[in-house]
Amino acid sequence: MVLELFLDLYSPPCRAIYIFTGKNSIPFEMHPVELAQGEHLKPEFLKVNPLEKVPALRDGNFLVAERAPEGIADKWLLREDEEEPVDAVQLQQLLGKLTPALQPLDQEVLAARPFLATEQVSLADLMAFTELMQPTAVGCDLFQDWPWLAVWRACVEATLGLELVQEAHRC
Repeated sequence: MVLELFLDLYSPPCRAIYIFTGKNSIPFEMHPVELAQGEHLKPEFLKVNPLEKVPALRDGNFLVAERAPEGIADKWLLREDEEEPVDAVQLQQLLGKLTPALQPLDQEVLAARPFLATEQVSLADLMAFTELMQPTAVGCDLFQDWPWLAVWRACVEATLGLELVQEAHRC
């Protein structure tokens, strides 16, 4: 029986799982769940996760699905096919909320080592990477003002493989 992943690649945690399985050559069957279309509320998906959240994983009778807390980056979830323009004031407010977290990450953590937790890419890097890539969907490159963060991004992409990263962020 093959591993089943229920993902919406607009979601950073879903992209992290997609990249992790791809990088580790874990075969899986993907079940796209379009949150914007309300597919997470349909009875078929509620059998997988009654908490209405993705990502979810099913391996035979074994299910892993939990409720993920909402983060600042979740506010960036704007699909390119939506016609609403990005509100510049709201964008600046969100960037202002990120600055207190990005400054120590850039100037202390990543200035001292190449990755967040170890000398190689870890799950911490993968989760942070997919969250911090979210603003690029609306044309905002928050790496440009943080030199160590930009180096870290390049190292993560090189380690994971740029093609896999781009595939996961193609949504």
